Amino acid sequence: MVLSRYLMALAQALGLPPMARLRLIELPLAYRSILAGVKTSAIINIGTATLGALIGAGGYGQPILTGIRLDDIGLILQGAIPAAVLALLVQGLFELAERWIVPKGLQVKSR
Repeated sequence: MVLSRYLMALAQALGLPPMARLRLIELPLAYRSILAGVKTSAIINIGTATLGALIGAGGYGQPILTGIRLDDIGLILQGAIPAAVLALLVQGLFELAERWIVPKGLQVKSR
């Protein structure tokens, strides 16, 4: 990225020590990418946790599997809807965290 190389050259010219460059330039530029990776893994974990019912661990996957066995849509939705709401809630919390953590000048404006 051209901008980050330019900022790093400026920081070096100003005599910023390596830890200050990391704290003031590199991490703020990387916050969005770091949060995106953590958000993706958290949402994938929520979806994967429903598979725990396959080994008898229960959770939201239990009503889904029971509903599939009994061909009961209502029972399937009893597990699927809370799991989906939980995933959406976690995504929303990460969006709020991104607004709070990422510096204002580096945030992407929504339409």
